[in-house]
Amino acid sequence: MNVVRSSLVAALFALVLSACNSDSKTEKADSSPAATATQSPLNQPAPSTGKKRLLFFGNSLTAGFGVEPDEAFPALVGQKIDSLKLGYEVINAGLSGETTAGGRSRVGWVLRQPVDVFVLELGGNDGLRGLPLTDTRRNLQAIIDTVRRRSPNAQIVLAGMQIPPNLGASYAASFKTLYQEIAAQNHLALIPFLLEGVGGDRKLNQADGIHPTPAGHRIVARTVWKVLQPLLAGTNSPS
Repeated sequence: MNVVRSSLVAALFALVLSACNSDSKTEKADSSPAATATQSPLNQPAPSTGKKRLLFFGNSLTAGFGVEPDEAFPALVGQKIDSLKLGYEVINAGLSGETTAGGRSRVGWVLRQPVDVFVLELGGNDGLRGLPLTDTRRNLQAIIDTVRRRSPNAQIVLAGMQIPPNLGASYAASFKTLYQEIAAQNHLALIPFLLEGVGGDRKLNQADGIHPTPAGHRIVARTVWKVLQPLLAGTNSPS
């Protein structure tokens, strides 16, 4: 992957820094660990729908900070799935301000019910805080291990993130490759960069210049769909 442009990395720095700071205001509102793409809470067992379960597990990007629930990329992916009649229930377990340590703590709670596909989008907040990459790696691995214990047959997709070189070029480069290494070691499907084509573009971000607009989320949804679609419906199914 090419080196991220300066405008892009600056926007990414603002994105994750905001998740660490301003999103703390939304954590109380989002303190329920997860909700489905249609806002059905997970704090009670969901009635059986006979469908397979696709769960997005991440931070404010997944939670859809600043947009309507049905405009966030997990809901848009759910709309695509419904249009193709693929038989999946989509669950949005995003939590604003989440770190990999926080995700490690709550993943078991979220997985009280088994899932068939698990999309893991965490780590950006760790990177912009300059947390040791050994900790981020360990937490991500622990989440993956928990998913495999709770749902042995689940397919896991890892969403990659990048950070600017403010904390050193070596740290930023190692952060980027961390996702590639974890995906390879665990045989996971990898989204190389979740914000591809969105980060750094003012027209695709909200007034704060940080979080994607509905149009930005539509691009993120397409990026995610390119990786998810073969897993859900086979490589020869319509896209």
